[in-house]
Amino acid sequence: MAADDPAGAAASSSTPEADAPLVTTGADSNPSGIRPVLQNLVATCNLAVELDLKTIAMHVRNTEYNPKRFSGLICRIREPKTTALIFKSGKVVVMGAKSEEEARLSARKYARIIQKVDFPVRFTEFKIQNMVASCDVKFPIRLEGLAYKHSHYSSYEPELFPGLIYRMVRSSSA
Repeated sequence: MAADDPAGAAASSSTPEADAPLVTTGADSNPSGIRPVLQNLVATCNLAVELDLKTIAMHVRNTEYNPKRFSGLICRIREPKTTALIFKSGKVVVMGAKSEEEARLSARKYARIIQKVDFPVRFTEFKIQNMVASCDVKFPIRLEGLAYKHSHYSSYEPELFPGLIYRMVRSSSA
């Protein structure tokens, strides 16, 4: 995205469900009218069991497993449309969800799929790791200036990624 892009965030696709509001509270509760739209969510969970990825790859559809290229098994489901990286340790990374509920449902579905291949899985340690949202602020954003003034919180390297990454800081009570 160019520096004068009004969205000013890392949004790559515009689907009808992506246009849904991040928070559904009826009318615009934000006086500015700016409504962030969740684009992607990454979550992790632990299945608390050692997995044989080759066995799972042979018995489950929509999987890719090439241990010479990548140590994890890649698995996809259609609803919710997500992709999971499943590791021998039982750790799972779910990507592509549009809400926390979708991420949790997807993670549970992946756990159930693996359970059906006769692994005694336990769904534990579900955690949202990353959220990507975008919004239209209705004016151009000078990304270089924003990155300079907020260098402790932001990263802008247009040669590597066209958007500015702004990291929110956690409060000590969180």
